[in-house]
This record gives sequence, structure tokens and C-alpha cells, in this order.
Amino acid sequence: MNPGRLGLAPLLQENPLWISWHDSNWIPVLNPGNVMDYFSEKSNPFYDRTCNNEIVRMQRQSLELLNNMTGVEYIPLHVQDPILYVIRKQHRHSPTEATPMADYYIIAGTVYQAPDLASVFNSRILSTVHHLQTAFDEASSYSRYHPSKGYSWDFSSNKAIAEKTKTQTKKEAPVKEEPSSIFQRQRVDMLLGDLLRKFPLPLPQMTNNPTGGNPSDAGNASNNHGGAAGDSDHVGSDAILIKQEPTEAGVGRGGNNDVPPEKKMKL
Repeated sequence: MNPGRLGLAPLLQENPLWISWHDSNWIPVLNPGNVMDYFSEKSNPFYDRTCNNEIVRMQRQSLELLNNMTGVEYIPLHVQDPILYVIRKQHRHSPTEATPMADYYIIAGTVYQAPDLASVFNSRILSTVHHLQTAFDEASSYSRYHPSKGYSWDFSSNKAIAEKTKTQTKKEAPVKEEPSSIFQRQRVDMLLGDLLRKFPLPLPQMTNNPTGGNPSDAGNASNNHGGAAGDSDHVGSDAILIKQEPTEAGVGRGGNNDVPPEKKMKL
């Protein structure tokens, strides 16, 4: 597949992680011995023509000479025959020192560039933010506000959630509506508190006693009056007993008890 014909050259310059390459003629015969030749095809957009592998290939030399050269080279990093092959692109500085530049993995004959750690983090973060934003937007679309009831949920637009809510409502016992909600009571309490802070109540002033005496004297007087009343009660009860004595003695039963003692003696 030629990336130039399909317009993949500008895309490759932007982000090579978005493209892949394969050659159907090589896939049935692909093995660890010819995987480097398969990766070195001219139509492979991941292969650099100025690398040391191309120089050794044109000279028909062994790939072991790459250790004695400096520059960009490709080496087989991992082989899991027959489905997975990993090839590394690196810059060799000496026979013992090389800096990795990129990794490519071949799965079932298709070549992909392995993403670096920063690209993986960016992709995961963007995916997480996208899903969170979508969930937040959907939840916000179900939110409703009423001045007397406050915030509530309305899932009538979503049939699945609406049917589930109706089923749960039928199972639950009917709740008696209160004259006021918690939201209303809290709002009223807050407004009354603000008004009380702005307009505090006046403190009551002390008034003089109209009697002109000590308030404790009034209490003592009431106690004395109560004592006098109690004495009168005792006197009244004694009088009744004395009045009933002639009746109990059998004198003047049913008659007048006010007869003088002289007449009683004559009788």
C-alpha cells in the first residue's frame, strides 16, 4: 500500500499512530527469518530509507555489521511466532550504546507503531474527560428546579429510566404530602434570621412597682392573707360543730336553736 497515493503522507507527518500497513503477499509466508525483509518493503511508511539497514541491504552484507556503524537502524526486539513480531528503531552511537527512538509491532501481518507513554496518558485522560463530560451533560438534562419544591429529577424523556422509576413508585407506599417541604422551611428560617439580625427586638424596660413598696412585701401580704383565710375556715368549722351539739343531744331537733337558756331550763 502506497501512502502517497492514498494521501497518507500528510497524515503520517501529523501522527503516525493513526495509520497501519500490511502486504497481503507476505502474510502467508511471514516468519522470524524474513520479518526484517517484510518490514523493509518500499511501501512501508514506517521504514526510513536512509537507515543503516538499507545500506547493508544494498551491499548484500549481514545485519551483524550494524553494530560497527553509527546512525539509525532497525533490529528485531521480540518474536512470538507466528503472530507477533516487535521491531525497534534506534540510533546507534557506538557498538555498545544505542538510543531507542520507536517500536513497531506486527500482529497477523499488520504493522503498527507502538505509542509512547505520553501518548498513552493523553489518550486515557482525554477519554476519561470525554466520558465524564457526557455523563454530566446527560445528568444535567434530567435536573429540574421549582421555587416551592427545590431541585428534582425528571426522567420522562428517557423511556427506560422512566419505566423503571414508575415500577419503583408503584412498589413504594404512597407518601402523604406535607404542607411545607424541608427546602421551604430552611429558606423561611434563613430569611427570618436575616430579618432578626437587621432589625433586633427592643429589650423590655423595668417599670416601677405601683404599691411603692418592696415586691417581696406583696408576697408576704398574700401569705398573711392566706393565713387569715385559713384561720377563718377553722373558725367556721368549729362554729358548725358547736351549732350541731344541741341537735346531737336531742334538744330542739328540727326546731330553733336560738332559744335563750332561761326558757330551756323552764322546759
